[in-house]
Amino acid sequence: MMDKLTRNDLYTLEQYAEVRPGFRAQIIAHKKGRHVRIGPVATLYFEDRRTIQYQIQEMLRVERIFEAAGIEEELAAYNPLIPDGSNWKATFMIEEPDVDQRRQLLARLVGIQDRVWVSVAGHEPVYAIADEDLERDTEEKTSAVHFLRFELTSPMAEAARNGAAISVGIDHDNYTHRVEPLDDTIRKSLVADLA
Repeated sequence: MMDKLTRNDLYTLEQYAEVRPGFRAQIIAHKKGRHVRIGPVATLYFEDRRTIQYQIQEMLRVERIFEAAGIEEELAAYNPLIPDGSNWKATFMIEEPDVDQRRQLLARLVGIQDRVWVSVAGHEPVYAIADEDLERDTEEKTSAVHFLRFELTSPMAEAARNGAAISVGIDHDNYTHRVEPLDDTIRKSLVADLA
């Protein structure tokens, strides 16, 4: 299980300014082994303690937050995105650069966040529990960003730890794609999230 972040795990604004270039380069390299493109416009960015620390540090930097209460607010907002040892957590993004096309796409993909799945070989797919924090779509359109949790059973986690292939996909009426199996770098990175 990954420990949640505390104020003691974070750099001060001054420290972060000094270490940011190197820290940022490490995180970019780390993230390469944690994202999966599913079809032409959808991507899962699997989060972990390191990716979330980076998000928090960047928020504190951009917002110039240095007071204890403000830092605690950011920790409270982002800590739930760190896996708990029995699940994978991901930021799911629909990435379409053209504004008009994106608007049309988001209207066609209402509910897509509930149709994203992961599968460990030999087990049934697990569908995402989406946006536990807030409602991110309406009857007219979905959001371009969703936060997903994939809760695994103990046998699934055990199989993944023992080398079983992992696949991901989406089976929405207007968007059906799958990636199977995930490459070994991503598979190993996800297995490291499991207790």
